[in-house]
Amino acid sequence: METTLPWVVRELPPPGSLDLWLLRVSDVPAGILDEAVLDATERQRAAALMHAADRTRFTAAHVALRRLLGTYLSLRPEEIHFGRDTCPCCGGPHGRPTVLGAGRELFFSLSHRGDLALVGTAVAPIGVDVDLVSDQTATAELASMLHVDEQAELDALAPELRPRALARLWTRKEAYLKGLGSGLGRDPSLDYVGSGHPQGPYPPSGWTLLDVPVDRGYAAAVAVRGELNVTAPTISRLSVLDVVQYTTQLSGLELPSGPDVVRTPHDALQTARTPP
Repeated sequence: METTLPWVVRELPPPGSLDLWLLRVSDVPAGILDEAVLDATERQRAAALMHAADRTRFTAAHVALRRLLGTYLSLRPEEIHFGRDTCPCCGGPHGRPTVLGAGRELFFSLSHRGDLALVGTAVAPIGVDVDLVSDQTATAELASMLHVDEQAELDALAPELRPRALARLWTRKEAYLKGLGSGLGRDPSLDYVGSGHPQGPYPPSGWTLLDVPVDRGYAAAVAVRGELNVTAPTISRLSVLDVVQYTTQLSGLELPSGPDVVRTPHDALQTARTPP
């Protein structure tokens, strides 16, 4: 039985707030992703990835991003054309990602790693990052790139506590740098965000920096320019219906369930609305 999935039109996050969306890639059966909405560049980037799992994660993340942005901007996913702001470090055309020709100003950020993809949206510059908690060998190598005070904080921890602390710290760092629009083009040792134990993140001036609760074995963070009126972010978890083809064989498709799957009224992007 064929089922056509309709659309939703979503309001922009109010000033001082943000929306966060999380997708678990392993919930998506292979072969039914809505790849047709991707542009040529995205397809080429996906095809260049060596491992099938990496290609699936990239494709699912970018389909979800397009679907989400379409609901905010009243555009079909395939009508979205991405551009780049000017890099604040060098002035080159590879800064913060943007939607070209959008009638409403919306800032967004995408991060994907392992089994998770995280999207953040706001009406102010925003950056998100999600990462795996690595082993102690990887921790030592990555820690050498940090601010000297952050390195000292990690060194003061027991060895078995460092991987988690570093993952928490690194996601804060990358979220902030992505929000700036520089990414790792800016030396990560320049900015102090803190290991976060026990006081939480230490946001750079003019920014709000929050840890994001995600699945076990991962750390995540979001950075937004300006003040937020929330102290803890709320995440809407995307489902398989949000990234599959609009017309597909859904009979017998098992949707994710269990205590770690959080359903909200906005869990899926589709409602009984017609796209513009």
